Amino acid sequence: MDLAETLRISVRSLRSHRLRAALTVVGIVIGIAAVVTFATFGASLKADVVSEIEGSSANEVYLVATEADEGGFGGAGQPVFTEYDLSQLRTIEGVQRVVPRGIVPVSAVGHDGETIAQRQVTATNATAFDTATFEAGRPFRNGASEAVVNRPAAQLFPGNLSTGDELTVTRSSGDRFNVTVVGVVNGTGGQLPFSSFTDQPRVFVPADPYYQSVVESPNAVASQRVYSQVTVVTDPADTSATQQRVREYFDGDRSDAAQLVPDGYEVTAQTNADLVDSIERIVTRLTRFVTGIAVIALVVGAVGIANIMLVSVTERTREIGIMKAVGARSRDVMELFLAEAVLLGALGAVLGVPLGIAGGWVATRYAEIPLELAPGWFAAAVAVGVLTGVIAGLYPAWRAARVDPIDALRYE
Repeated sequence: MDLAETLRISVRSLRSHRLRAALTVVGIVIGIAAVVTFATFGASLKADVVSEIEGSSANEVYLVATEADEGGFGGAGQPVFTEYDLSQLRTIEGVQRVVPRGIVPVSAVGHDGETIAQRQVTATNATAFDTATFEAGRPFRNGASEAVVNRPAAQLFPGNLSTGDELTVTRSSGDRFNVTVVGVVNGTGGQLPFSSFTDQPRVFVPADPYYQSVVESPNAVASQRVYSQVTVVTDPADTSATQQRVREYFDGDRSDAAQLVPDGYEVTAQTNADLVDSIERIVTRLTRFVTGIAVIALVVGAVGIANIMLVSVTERTREIGIMKAVGARSRDVMELFLAEAVLLGALGAVLGVPLGIAGGWVATRYAEIPLELAPGWFAAAVAVGVLTGVIAGLYPAWRAARVDPIDALRYE
């Protein structure tokens, strides 16, 4: 029996049981669609995160002290970088500027009789604004009673904040200090790349005089301000070498941070490229895990195909006997039933892929990220659908091929 004849008979058999075949295909469609949806969403998420990170400065080295198994980007980090460390970092070859960042715990920020609850303001220095884009005004001056706000923070108050407005900041301890808004900025330099993912209101004040976290410097033997994050801006042509020199500085006891870091923590010096690699690995693993769960639906679909083919073998026992009586070989019978199973799997894959793409589009719209297709997963989904049909149809096809023609002709 040639291939065309096998396919013709298979299609005729499936059409004679349309509802049963359709319900079986639905199981495969759901499985394939789930796989494609999760793969598409994972690819879109990875592309969006990576584009955000790569859009920030490539010549920045981020220093954070985090738990050793977090890879260097596990949150704000421990405050271990002293003024002594900052001065030593500025002397390293290839370092253009050093931007410290600390958190000032507050309870509220007020303006013109309006008070907004706020948990923190960011303490840094004027170098954080060297590459910033200002909508209005200028950077604050170190040591001055001035502040810079981003657009979301400016929009917290009626009429929006503008340069020259006065802010009253209430610390968590209850103490208050007043600052004058001198700039409204879109973004600042020296922040961790993923800080831009959440468009939260941010108020920036000079570390001197408003940042009060201090520690005894082991090397300077004096009380100094201590920061949880430091960004080293390097010569763009020498970023990798400078990153290595910065790492070497924190080896041993030359730095305060190396001596102040708690047990189980480590000081890391990471660049955007390091973060991109980490994010890609994490998102890829997550996508594979979630997609693996979706494969369970494919297993259910395979069981459905096996079930319908076993029923078909029983129902067509007499037909099998007639085929063998007129010269059909066991191989022909096996190929016929296997073709039917493969057609069910292939049809499910063909219908499941566009449905999965539609599901991925809906998921990306909900998450407000750009759609990024994953063609490799689409091809894999079709292949899996066909393979599912093959595997699910093997036993029923083998069973059909073993039917004795004499017994089959007597079957009622």
